Amino acid sequence: MPTDIVPDFSSRRVLVVGDVMLDRFVYGEVARVSPEAPIPVFREGASVTAMLGGAGNLARNVAALGGTARLVALVGADAEAETVRALAAATPGLEVLLVTDPERPTTVKTRYVCRGQQLLRVDREVTDPGPHQAIEGLIDAARTALADGVDAVVLSDYAKGVLSGPVVRAVVAEASHRQIPVLVDPKTPDFAFYGPVDVLTPNAGELAMASNVPVTSDEATETAARAALARCAADTLVVTRAERGLSVVPRDGTAIHWPARARQVFDVSGAGDTVMAVLALGVAAGLDIATAAELANLAGGLVVQKAGTATISRAELADALADAHSAEAGRKLVDRDTLAGRVAQWRDRGLRIGFTNGCFDLIHPGHASLLAQARAACDRLIVGLNTDASVRRLKGEGRPVQSEQARAAVLAAFAAVDAVVLFDEDTPLALIEAIRPDVLVKGADYTVETVVGSDIVLGYGGKVLLADLREGHSTSAIIARSGAGAQLS
Repeated sequence: MPTDIVPDFSSRRVLVVGDVMLDRFVYGEVARVSPEAPIPVFREGASVTAMLGGAGNLARNVAALGGTARLVALVGADAEAETVRALAAATPGLEVLLVTDPERPTTVKTRYVCRGQQLLRVDREVTDPGPHQAIEGLIDAARTALADGVDAVVLSDYAKGVLSGPVVRAVVAEASHRQIPVLVDPKTPDFAFYGPVDVLTPNAGELAMASNVPVTSDEATETAARAALARCAADTLVVTRAERGLSVVPRDGTAIHWPARARQVFDVSGAGDTVMAVLALGVAAGLDIATAAELANLAGGLVVQKAGTATISRAELADALADAHSAEAGRKLVDRDTLAGRVAQWRDRGLRIGFTNGCFDLIHPGHASLLAQARAACDRLIVGLNTDASVRRLKGEGRPVQSEQARAAVLAAFAAVDAVVLFDEDTPLALIEAIRPDVLVKGADYTVETVVGSDIVLGYGGKVLLADLREGHSTSAIIARSGAGAQLS
């Protein structure tokens, strides 16, 4: 994934409909055990913080990333509701359309924290759907927000009664009529309850309950997801799997699995809201679901390193993506044995494999164009790179200008390239025989007959692609223009 893939979210609007709550954190100390029972005595300190939780946390994550969030939710007629309104008003980019039910309390989760560790959580809540007037108020508020124009809708279900059947059906129908994508963070194991939505984002436990399949590995996750998809009308499941990462399983298409990105887990409170916020903004900005999910996975790894119900900014996400991209570039440099294993895994997933090769001494626009064309013709692109010794035999003394390590690092930095492998022979024939690519790519200055390995690839039904060349770009010409030719000869 290129490091500039994080879009500018400032023009994106996301409607969040769901269970808002007030997250309170009470900080104190424990110095002794109670004489009345074997329990710690918590001595409350002066520090008490409050922040928006549940659907409110999701909405403030959207705002923190630079988007605009419109939050439709239900609160009571109490002081906690006023705190929710005040917190929302103090959050740039967050607009609220709150419906009041005087017969219920605002949902509050109070956590007692000592030296960074939660000792106890106390919940005050009512989980029944509101009365008819509250339900109609929620539907009217959501329709008003949709009529004003949004780019994506999120149903944030914490099973506190807001997302009753009538509310879900009305919001999904209105969004579908307006061709606005709908994403759901589900709570009920009956995924069919949410209707024909674009994306469902269960965690591993929720998926296991919905499918009756243990979610213990990538393969098991896909099996469980496809079982769940067979019972509902969603297009795609994005499964959050804690320390095992994140998986995307489309109804029609290949499943994708990403490892967890967190280096150190400090607090998982609200991490799912951050993942959903990035996913929704990515979809709203026009990213494909796989790219949006990869960004969301990265965001989840960032937020669990923070204390409390935290958010991240677009700048933090972009910085983390740059770091991840650098690490990924290093992972692309492989030896032949490692490559063989990856090729086998890619083939097991039904991916189309491409191969090209060259010296790639001084990377220029012609190289970039060739790599882009090659990657467009396959799902995974392998680049065979001549070693320094091989380049000297082919190009003469003084070449290459850059070492094989430097050339490999530059190639690996291209998003179009999935693996780089060195070969010391004069031709990549042995590599081609070992990899058996589906697509073999060279520049249009070759003919199919003169491409090394073309007879092998065509023989088993593969394809040879001759990529268009960018006029006026070649390594030799660059060296000649720079005057380096005389120095190198």
